[in-house]
Amino acid sequence: MNKGKIHPTEEKQFTDETTGAAVRQVTDHASIHHHPFFFIPAYDAEMARLFFVSHRTGSPQIFCEDRESKNLVQLTDRDDIHEWSVYPTRNGKYVLFTAGSGAWRLNLETLKEEQLVNLGDAPMVDGGMVGVSMGTTALSWDNKWWAVPVKWGEGYWFYIIDVESGDHEVNLEAEQIGHPQFCPDDDDMILYIAGMIERVWVVNRDGSKNERIYSRNTETNEWITHESWLPGTREITFVDWPHRVRAINVDNKKERVITEFNAWHAMPNWDGTMMVADTNFPDVGVRLFDPRKIETNSDTLCLPKSSSIGEHWAGPFPYADGPIKVYAPQHTHVHPNFAPDNSCIVYTSDVMGHSQIYECIL
Repeated sequence: MNKGKIHPTEEKQFTDETTGAAVRQVTDHASIHHHPFFFIPAYDAEMARLFFVSHRTGSPQIFCEDRESKNLVQLTDRDDIHEWSVYPTRNGKYVLFTAGSGAWRLNLETLKEEQLVNLGDAPMVDGGMVGVSMGTTALSWDNKWWAVPVKWGEGYWFYIIDVESGDHEVNLEAEQIGHPQFCPDDDDMILYIAGMIERVWVVNRDGSKNERIYSRNTETNEWITHESWLPGTREITFVDWPHRVRAINVDNKKERVITEFNAWHAMPNWDGTMMVADTNFPDVGVRLFDPRKIETNSDTLCLPKSSSIGEHWAGPFPYADGPIKVYAPQHTHVHPNFAPDNSCIVYTSDVMGHSQIYECIL
């Protein structure tokens, strides 16, 4: 068993050759690494650990970097983890993940794994690595409720699980449920994505008030993607690629423009005072901006130079004429996200040949 195995630090430090920013490389093993999906925190609130997935054992395992020693610790040793489901609790007690057909809780003090829900024959990941098929999950900001979409037949069931007791219920059945995220200002409200057209929805934790917030404008070939909550505003931000980042208020449906550039994954910090975004087709680097106003200028932090490109990015909307093969290796996507203390941006890049974890110091 390699659970609990400590690997010596793999830290390297360098200066971004374009912007001059200080960058810290966290992993340096010749295998795939990535931090959690872009809207899932990679750190606990106290910054004691940085969580990531590593394939260095031959299958995806959950690891963390101990922030004090900089050593890397292997937290799991099993062959059935759904790597994009991983969600560290902000209070530093657990890591939640799905594996096989179960929803699991890893105790970070003891490394004991406990299955909270056995989902039987339900597939947790739906035939790919894009959108709803990735198997991402959501955690309320009070660390109490874990939301897990599960594929059943032709649709999805939305499981709401009590993190401590394992009590659970299905609060919603829908054709598609992807990229779920609890509202940072309301632990009873969950954002989810329901397909490419009738896209942005919110639902209460008990399943009531299931409401469509935004639909893609098919007449203009609008491409809407990569939604996230903006803390302190009850707004959902989303990328209108390749033009801008926009926001919509879930209560009054008022829309506004946040910034205008070809942002791809756009994510706010924990208090909603800053946002960061990678860019796509062309890649012009990771950029920092203020979401509280219309930002005409954004600062380029660094150039990750990852290989997350594909021919389908070249057109205005690749799904307009039906499904196409999407560039699926999510571990090559930069997925920038903030540390809770705003000291750095964590991101992934395969610029060195294998996907590694990096921090750009702010």
